[in-house]
Amino acid sequence: MVNKDFEKIESIIKERKYAHDFFQKNSKVYRTFVDLEQNTFSDGELPKKYKELIALGIGIVKNCESCMEWHTNEALKSGASFEEIIETIEVGIEMGGGPATVASRFALKVLDYYKLKK
Repeated sequence: MVNKDFEKIESIIKERKYAHDFFQKNSKVYRTFVDLEQNTFSDGELPKKYKELIALGIGIVKNCESCMEWHTNEALKSGASFEEIIETIEVGIEMGGGPATVASRFALKVLDYYKLKK
């Protein structure tokens, strides 16, 4: 992976943190969304890890780079293995067809980013 890929991922992280801090202070709607997110991704009948893997697959199909970065990291923090994330990427490819193969390349870069940061 090239340095520009890491820079892009780090830019996504920085931009999300900036926007989160701003909206957390200035938007009731955003705070409500964060509550929804926290409730959605908490352990239930499905453990958080599986919910994060599902969201990663959806992020690939939707080609949402910020989603792929966030949910890859959250899946790893929730105990997902490298192999589980690869299988999730494969499901995203199958569900999204050709365009998802392009998005899956970014998801793989994010996985490499977090693997090298350990």
